[in-house]
Amino acid sequence: MNVLVAIVSGFASGIFFRSLFIFSWEPVVFVLILAALCAAFAFLKLRLAYSLGAAFFICVALGAGRAAIADTPAPEAFMRDVKHRVQYEAVVVGDPDVREKSQRIAIEVPDDGGAVGMLAVMPLSALVRVGDRVRVYGTLSLPQAFETDGGRTFRYDKYLQARGIRFLIQYGSIYTIEPAPWYSVPAALARIKHSFLAGLDRALPSPAAPLAGGIVIGGKQGLGEALQEAFTRSGLVQIIVLSGYNVMIVAEWVMAFFALLALPRRLQFFAGGAALLLFVGIAGISATAVRAAIMAVIALYARATGRSYAASRALLFAVFLMLMWNPLYLVFDPGFGLSVAATAGIIWLAPIIESRLMRLWPFWRNALATTLAAQVSVLPLLLYNIGLFSLVALPANLLVNPLVPLAMAGAAVAGVVGMIVGPFVSFVATVVGYPTLILMKYFIFVAEKSSALPYAAFTIERFPFWLVLIAYAILIYFASSKRFSTTDQFTFAKKASI
Repeated sequence: MNVLVAIVSGFASGIFFRSLFIFSWEPVVFVLILAALCAAFAFLKLRLAYSLGAAFFICVALGAGRAAIADTPAPEAFMRDVKHRVQYEAVVVGDPDVREKSQRIAIEVPDDGGAVGMLAVMPLSALVRVGDRVRVYGTLSLPQAFETDGGRTFRYDKYLQARGIRFLIQYGSIYTIEPAPWYSVPAALARIKHSFLAGLDRALPSPAAPLAGGIVIGGKQGLGEALQEAFTRSGLVQIIVLSGYNVMIVAEWVMAFFALLALPRRLQFFAGGAALLLFVGIAGISATAVRAAIMAVIALYARATGRSYAASRALLFAVFLMLMWNPLYLVFDPGFGLSVAATAGIIWLAPIIESRLMRLWPFWRNALATTLAAQVSVLPLLLYNIGLFSLVALPANLLVNPLVPLAMAGAAVAGVVGMIVGPFVSFVATVVGYPTLILMKYFIFVAEKSSALPYAAFTIERFPFWLVLIAYAILIYFASSKRFSTTDQFTFAKKASI
């Protein structure tokens, strides 16, 4: 475990510093010299601390190198067209993100055997789908960092680059010149998603239908700005975005289903892994969902092979894999950082908190411990990124989170029934979806009433990063001073609100 911590923390540290500061090879050489000195001391004195130090510094150098490779300039051939009207043929690679006044469509433009990611900001009247070959017109521009209402700088350019997007196309139009081919897997997954959402629309009225869709597969479309604000101020916004919690619930369903069928363990692993990949593909691939999917697949593998599952090691391994794949996630994807922090808090802090609550009924003791651990763990990052401090987040989450798995199950059944019965006998879907409707109304009630309370939430204008570091140093010290079993880690990790 200590070796894995040294490797992952060193690799992440190298990525972190290279992401914030542009430097050449000299600091990397200095770090490698430190690694060599630690290795020499380890050889002479045979102490584990020196060996861990050598591994840490080597991984710092590797992380800095990986971040430097990822931080490539935008293609020069397209840079010449910036601020000019352009026309490209492209392929739609992401489900259109429909907003109040426009929609954002992720496309890829061919370029010398590869492809360049762009974000087309187009009118709501544009009708394109995933996998379509399109022709897009507009003004080409580079994404820019901007100041938020709280005075913070949001690196929008790096945020999009982490998603493979280098340019914006605005003030134009887009239309399909060739529909997605029948064999396109992304197009098929998008069709399943939209069919499911249409089924929910038949089963539930608005805003219950978009809320149920957000709880199952993520997304805030159709909720309206007022309801979105209520979920944000009440600290419940994580239930309407595709998070690790959704994936872990699906993983639990998958493992329970295949165990009920008494399938061979190895078949459970492959079938469960395929089901998780299918769910993530339908819901939309995000850093938080991929992180949770990796941990869930590790849990499935442990069950299939009869090995023990340590959630702490699975989290570190998942973080290492994701940063190796895309180091921009660490600094420039707030969702990734919040997901990792919440999961780490539930793995290491929740058992400590629960041990102080032994007088409570076990169900509420576990719910309070996991909720409080997640809220405490993400608070420093939330204050730094958006400055929002919700005083009602803990009670609101305690009232809602225990019912989220039930709501997901009910919404999934209602959506599937709505898909099957079609628009002609939609009353069947309405009857099936009635229990889910009650839950959606309850969630909306909690969000609206809690967010409307006096001083429910307020914004901290400036929360410096050095306070974030101090806060997490205190949490790490507090957690590292305690010990608990890997069984407890698994129990809390799979029940986390992440």
